[in-house]
Amino acid sequence: MDLFLQQTVNAFALGGTYALLALGLAMVFSTMGLINFAHGELMTIAGYILMACGLAGVPFAFSILLAIAAAVLAAIVMERIAFRPVRNASGATMLVTSFAVSMILQVLFQNFISARSQAVFVPEILSESVRFGGLVIGVNKIAAIVTTIVMLILLDRFMKHHRIGIAMRAAAEDFSVARLMGIRANTVIAGAFALSGFLAGVAAVLWVSQRASVDPLMGFTPVLKAFIAAILGGLGSLRGAVAGGFLLGFIEIYLAAYLPAGMQEFRDPIALCLVVLVLIFRPNGLIPSPALKAEKV
Repeated sequence: MDLFLQQTVNAFALGGTYALLALGLAMVFSTMGLINFAHGELMTIAGYILMACGLAGVPFAFSILLAIAAAVLAAIVMERIAFRPVRNASGATMLVTSFAVSMILQVLFQNFISARSQAVFVPEILSESVRFGGLVIGVNKIAAIVTTIVMLILLDRFMKHHRIGIAMRAAAEDFSVARLMGIRANTVIAGAFALSGFLAGVAAVLWVSQRASVDPLMGFTPVLKAFIAAILGGLGSLRGAVAGGFLLGFIEIYLAAYLPAGMQEFRDPIALCLVVLVLIFRPNGLIPSPALKAEKV
């Protein structure tokens, strides 16, 4: 029973990170119809800012603020320079653009910083553990769970009560009608990118806090998993992104804990098979987007 509870805590920590990243992808997709594969590079930028602050002796708490701010700024610049000029282009054009931005940033990281993994200073307290009865839980995992819960609550309030959040929800439902109602497209899309950068920055802090390193491809794997989570939850659905992120985290952790040792090498294919199995019964995801449901026949 203790092992099950231990792995459940781990699943919440990993699933929370996936959920934050999937939310960032879903926000941009719901407003612009774009799968932004350069989302992972926003994580990497935040990771390198943490590394640079550590080398400069900046306090870790202040480093977190700088890393998240850098991810937000990078997301806004990315939207303004790369995606705004192709906003009315086909989905294939925007997809290729996002791949191009991702590849360009990865090459820049490799050539101007380092192709190798770099150590990041992380406070010792994050590597310590706390004992609850028979459970031994890492402080970094507790921080990840608490941060995820706080972020989801704040984001929910922002989307329901803030003017830009309400405009983003309206744009996600029907962008054409939202524009007729006076909502400015540039403001909504720039807001979606800024929010996605904020979520990527927070996810990067959680990711780096558990690994204490950063490399040019740091964002690739977690964003690929977040993309799967977004599809699992329902592409374009914000609540679905959260549900998909947590479900994928639970699948991965439980497979790692309970799959026989001889089958561990097949863990990822089995996880993907389970995802496909869910999609067979819920082809639009766990919580489909209303806009997607409206388009289905």
